This record gives sequence, structure tokens and C-alpha cells, in this order.
Amino acid sequence: MNNMQTPLKQVRGLGASKTGTEHFWQQRLTAVLNVPLIVYFIWFILRHLGATRAEVVASLRNPFEAVFLLLTLASVFWHMRLGMQVIIEDYVHEPRSKIAALILNTLFAALMFIIAATSILKMSLA
Repeated sequence: MNNMQTPLKQVRGLGASKTGTEHFWQQRLTAVLNVPLIVYFIWFILRHLGATRAEVVASLRNPFEAVFLLLTLASVFWHMRLGMQVIIEDYVHEPRSKIAALILNTLFAALMFIIAATSILKMSLA
């Protein structure tokens, strides 16, 4: 088969899995987004130290508070999943173990997000 593309054209922007650049940028984007979101999260926690459950629930009824906490959760858990994926891909060499670990990684991150998001939504909508 005669390929008419130059070698540079064949590899530009694509890694072996054809998603390396996308994965790289997702990690960088979530890292940058996590900075202000985690600062907000820490501020929220410090603001509610010693508060009653009713006071925290009242704060979460403000859509701004609930949405920012949900965005923080989504960004942090996605970033965690991406980071663990890189570790698994680099250090787990047996194909079946690697696939199992990648699936468990995604399920764990999704489950943790669902549990935390459900808690926030339950308080904000109650």
C-alpha cells in the first residue's frame, strides 16, 4: 500500500492510542480549573466550621453554592481519573489487569462523584 502522507502528517497530534493530546489537554484544563474551585471549596468549608447542619443546608439552597460545589466535584474526580489512568497505563503491563484496572478506576471516580453529588443535591433541593 502506497501512503501519500509525509511521516510528519501521519503522526501530528496523535499518539499511539490516538488520544494522547486530548488526554494531555484534559489533565491541564482540569488542573487549572481545580485551582479556583478548590480555593472556593476550602473557603466554603472554613466558612461553615462550627455551623449547624441547618445552616449548611441553608447555604446549599443558594444555587451558586450548590453549582460551584458540583463543579468542584466534577473537576476533581475527572482529574483524579485521568491521573490514575496514566499511572495504570504506565505501570500495569498485563493486558487483562490493565483493562480491569482502567474500568475500576472509571467506576470508582463515577461512584464517588455520584455519592457526593447526590448528597449536595439532596441538601440543596430539600
